[in-house]
Amino acid sequence: MMKKILKYTVLSVLTASIALQGCKDSYFDNVAKNPNQVTTPTLASLLATSTSKAGVNNYNVASAIVPYVQYTANPAAAGAGDTYQSIDFSGTWDALYFAIADANEMKKMAVAQGSSEYKGVADVLMAYNLIMVNDMWGSAPFSQAFDITNFFPKYDSAQEIYNQSMALVDEAIIELAKTNATVKLAATSDLIYGTTGANERANWLKFAYALKARLLNKVSKTSTYNPTAVLSAVGSSFASNAEDAQMATFSVRNFWAGVAISNASQSLGGWLSEQLIDHLNGTTYGLFDPRIAKITDRTVNNVYIGTVNGAGNRLPGANTVKDECYISVNSPWTSPTSPIFIATYAEMKFIEAEAAFTTDKTRSYNAYLAAISANMDKFQVAAADKATYLADPRVAVGVAAFTKDLIFKEKYVATYLNPEAWNDARRYDYKYKDFTLPVNVTLPDFIRRNDYPQGERSKNGANVPAEVPRTTKLWWDQ
Repeated sequence: MMKKILKYTVLSVLTASIALQGCKDSYFDNVAKNPNQVTTPTLASLLATSTSKAGVNNYNVASAIVPYVQYTANPAAAGAGDTYQSIDFSGTWDALYFAIADANEMKKMAVAQGSSEYKGVADVLMAYNLIMVNDMWGSAPFSQAFDITNFFPKYDSAQEIYNQSMALVDEAIIELAKTNATVKLAATSDLIYGTTGANERANWLKFAYALKARLLNKVSKTSTYNPTAVLSAVGSSFASNAEDAQMATFSVRNFWAGVAISNASQSLGGWLSEQLIDHLNGTTYGLFDPRIAKITDRTVNNVYIGTVNGAGNRLPGANTVKDECYISVNSPWTSPTSPIFIATYAEMKFIEAEAAFTTDKTRSYNAYLAAISANMDKFQVAAADKATYLADPRVAVGVAAFTKDLIFKEKYVATYLNPEAWNDARRYDYKYKDFTLPVNVTLPDFIRRNDYPQGERSKNGANVPAEVPRTTKLWWDQ
């Protein structure tokens, strides 16, 4: 089934992406000449394609940002991602826009067929991918991106893209609250919530609220931040781990498992950063976190040790003896059958903790503990180990001693390999304990944005904004 879905992902490019004029190039001309291409997709096939791409793009974007937040590190000294060099993410940009285009086609078809469920899901998926574009680059095409007469769409400002994402989410909430759709979601084609049966529409509604909570919380540094609105959205989102938005259907295996297997074959990807490992192994906080055993494996020396970002392998260097930690196929996050986690209940509890901190510190503290507990359950940490960790006085500090630093410290673990981690790092100004600039860094400060892709410059260069230093903060990060 999934091989057919992945094949359709390519076959639908003509129909689903022809309106994406900012990405138009000879590839589309070649597709148009293929008489075997599907030109009239169904709602179900577009749902399969779009939900698959949500997982794929979660991985694509996370792969770009994991060195920035020091989850991973390059085994070679002065690795491009580790040291904040300019990287051409044209493939990631195109993949995000192809996904938006597919979801837009699903939305148009849903409107034509009177399906509030498909329309709502399409809005959620358009918003999810657009938010990642916004987080990676800031300004981007959207308002003119689907005008088939305009081959060179303008760039909307970063704040306009944020507002358009919120509008899509709000529209999704309205549509998914309806229960009288003329065409119901096809569960067998829904790769995110298709196994939930009667709760499928309701869970998509909760996912929409989860995205709204993220968007509202992202502006925590601005004068428009509204903790009450954040808490309202959180309250309508996930109520348990069982409702998490995740995609677990792959043509071969979980994408991160592929990285781990390549590493085992000495392809040297997926090395874990010293920052993450020391965060967990007791070095940084004096407290051993049992989740480390659910993230990685001990080295050949029976210890947990990471790679220093920008420095490459520890001496003697260029080694393949597995004396540093890697992404593991034994992890509930990165095994061959693990889901790609898009948004989780644990994340929502951390957002609740942050939003309630100033006005209701007791609620904030309880949400923080609940978030850790939920994440440990997701990681399949043993109940006794979880109880020991949660009872430790460095975790269970009490309401009076509770700080926002503890929220960000714990959320850093919960968002392991998730694109959202970079948003938190920027909002927190990279203030994690002992978080230092990489060795051989090419910028004077931590990275805040990516350069626009070369592919976009070649196709829509007149509209691409003038490049600014990669240390320049996005509007919500001021």
